Amino acid sequence: MVILITGITSGFGRAMAQRLSQDGHKVYGTFRRESEPIPGVTYIKADVRDEDSLKSAVNQVLEAEGRIDTLISNAGMGIGGPLEFTPVDDARLQMDVNFMGMVRLLDQVVPVMRRQRHGHIICISSIGGLMGLPYQGMYSASKFAIEGYCEALRLEVRQFGIHVTVINPGDFSTGFTAQRNKVCNPDAMAAYPGYSQSMESIEHDENTGLKPERLARRISKIVCKRHPRNRYTIATLVQKASVLLKAILPSRWFDCVLGAYYKL
Repeated sequence: MVILITGITSGFGRAMAQRLSQDGHKVYGTFRRESEPIPGVTYIKADVRDEDSLKSAVNQVLEAEGRIDTLISNAGMGIGGPLEFTPVDDARLQMDVNFMGMVRLLDQVVPVMRRQRHGHIICISSIGGLMGLPYQGMYSASKFAIEGYCEALRLEVRQFGIHVTVINPGDFSTGFTAQRNKVCNPDAMAAYPGYSQSMESIEHDENTGLKPERLARRISKIVCKRHPRNRYTIATLVQKASVLLKAILPSRWFDCVLGAYYKL
C-alpha cells in the first residue's frame, strides 16, 4: 500500500510512519525541519501552508508509485489561552495550519483518488473537535472545522470508492505540549485567574497521557480495513466516556461536567 503522511518529524506522524513502514507499506512523509530519518520512509520537504509544496509532494509520490492508496492528514499545531486575549494573527495561524492545511492537501489528493476510483483519507482531529475545550478554544475550533469538512466530503466521494475516516485522539504524551503557543499576556492572567491552573492541569494530562505508538498501532489496523468506520476515538476510558456524555447529556449538564474537570 502507498501511504502519504503529513508531519512525520515527531509525535503521531513519526510513530505512524515508523509503524506503517515496518508493516511493509511504502510510506512517504512530509516534513518542515530535519530529523533523524526513519528506515524505509521517503521524506519530502513540504509545508501545509504552501499549496505549491503540497502539489510538488503529491506529484513526487505519483511519479514514483503511480497512485496514493491512503492519505493521513496529520500536520497540526496548538494555541492555548482565553479566547478574548488570543491575537487574531494567532487565530489565523491556527486555522491556516490545522484546517486550511488539510484543505490544501485534500485539494491535491482527492482528484487522484477519484481517478483511481479508490482511496482512504484519514484526518487526525481530536476529542477537542467534539467538544469546545476551555483555554483551547481556537484549537477546538480548528478541529470542529475538520469534523464538518470530513462529514461532507465523506458523502461526496463515497461514489468513487473513497473512504473518509476521522481520528479523535485524547491526551497523548508528544512534543505537541511543549510546542503549544500560549497566551502570556498579564492582562489575560488577571482577567482569568483560573487560566494558569487549568493549563497546568491540561499539560499534566498530556505529559502523562498515552504514548503515540498506541495510536500508531491502531492506525496500522485501520488502514487495512476494507470498510473502515467513519470515526475512531483513541483515548483513555475516561475520555471516551466524556465523548459519550457529550452525546447524551443536555448541554447545560455537560458544561458543568467539563467545567468541574477543568476546575472552572
